[in-house]
Amino acid sequence: MDITPIIPQLWHGLGWPLLRLVLFISVGLMVGNFIEALNWTRGAARLAAPLVRVGNLSDTAGASFSMAFFSGIAANTMLAEAYDQGKLNKKELVLANLFNTLPTYFLHLPTVFFLTAPLIKGAAFIYVGLTLLAAVLRTICILILGRLLLTARATGNLADLLADRKRLTWREALAKAWKRFRKRIKKILIYTVPIYTLVFFMNHWGVFTWLEHLLTNHLTVLSWLDPRSFGIIVAHVAAEFSAGLAVAAALIQGGTLDYRQVVLALLVGNVLAAPARIFRHQFPYYAGIFTPKLAMEMIFYSQTFRVVSIILVGVGYYWVSA
Repeated sequence: MDITPIIPQLWHGLGWPLLRLVLFISVGLMVGNFIEALNWTRGAARLAAPLVRVGNLSDTAGASFSMAFFSGIAANTMLAEAYDQGKLNKKELVLANLFNTLPTYFLHLPTVFFLTAPLIKGAAFIYVGLTLLAAVLRTICILILGRLLLTARATGNLADLLADRKRLTWREALAKAWKRFRKRIKKILIYTVPIYTLVFFMNHWGVFTWLEHLLTNHLTVLSWLDPRSFGIIVAHVAAEFSAGLAVAAALIQGGTLDYRQVVLALLVGNVLAAPARIFRHQFPYYAGIFTPKLAMEMIFYSQTFRVVSIILVGVGYYWVSA
């Protein structure tokens, strides 16, 4: 059998995306290790110090929070390193990962806004504002949980604490970071590559399409929505966010739906697309940073908090705008 025609499809659909994924994880891991080796963790945590104190979180969690504004992968690798070294227990690891929800949102905010604004116009401000509110609510909730579940940490002079730690030169820090990187990159290759490959073939064999049809065939529970907005939800779930936006733009342009109906449909699509988002995007790279079991637990908590917060915000918007 001639497999020549399949090779370009495998490269563009699997090879290049997988290579890029491993590259981004590797860069994030190296950056996180390097920062930790330079003992910048406490310095970076100053950016989040007030929130960290409120939630009884560690300086490592604060540094990860600060790093998440620039790289979600680097933030998670920093947490994984601290967990492996015993600096964080599992409870704080989960809370610290959830704590990063706000900076992670801001990391993607420019892309989301500049994608939505040209397509759905004024509805973009409402949708982005509601999802931002959901992210803020998640952060407040995590701080409350941290306050209740974690032991308060002793506070002191940060400069004195830093002075007790040996300062490494850049060369020494790079060597230390490289040593850690070589150890953890094996884990990335062992777990991420086969999982990502499996997801690719599941998608190729139509498993996700079957799951998406299963969801969309039960949209009758959404009778409170305008039926004409179902196309937005189906496109969002069956394809991706931009597909839902394209449908929404056409409906707004034709005067079929108003901003309120479009925003509600996008929020519903956001919630229903969560299962596909987990297996297509989050799990492969999370499993390369954490163990597969721990990755699933953290994704479950993360997506549960995200979905519940969006539902709460959506319900509030539905009644306020009625």
